[in-house]
Amino acid sequence: MATNTTTSNDPSMCIHYLVIFPLMYLSLSPAGAFHKFLASNKTWHKNTASNHPDLFPSLAKGQAPPLLWLGCSDSRCPETTLCGAQPGDIFVHRNIANVVSPHDMSCQSVIYFAINALKVSHVVVCGHTSCGGVAAALGNGKIGGTLDAWLYPLRELRAGLAKTEEGWDGLGDKEKALKLVEANDKRGVGVVRRNPEVVKAVEERGV
Repeated sequence: MATNTTTSNDPSMCIHYLVIFPLMYLSLSPAGAFHKFLASNKTWHKNTASNHPDLFPSLAKGQAPPLLWLGCSDSRCPETTLCGAQPGDIFVHRNIANVVSPHDMSCQSVIYFAINALKVSHVVVCGHTSCGGVAAALGNGKIGGTLDAWLYPLRELRAGLAKTEEGWDGLGDKEKALKLVEANDKRGVGVVRRNPEVVKAVEERGV
């Protein structure tokens, strides 16, 4: 295991520490890209510490984000960038195709922690256009690995839309994908609203 570390006691280093597993990055991406990101991280840290001198010391003391973001893992949809936010502003859970399921322990654990420990005031369920997971869910072909099981709820939702949406068969793939994204977000919002911790938080403090 290789590490990019610092021995400084400066609390501003809390986000600068990186732990890297060489076998993973060598097999999954060009080494040039990896080193570029390391250099960019150092530049980002330097600029951020200069432009926002109180940010890192504040984050070193803990987090108090007002918002929980449930979104897609797609690299084109980074919530902090899209919202013009800073580190510490948004608590995040992301997965393939933004599937919010009451049976997903990872997602439900994030919701529990966000509501009960962080006391967030808002929960956002965010899908996006041109989603690869949604595109795959429009068909029934085998994808491979765990993705077939993961996307099953989306395929089930698509099958329901095919029965209830007037003119579904006449829509193009882009139109179908958009409707599936919207339906998936609505279902996700429903799952969040029925979460016992969220229900309690809405009643007690108006989340």
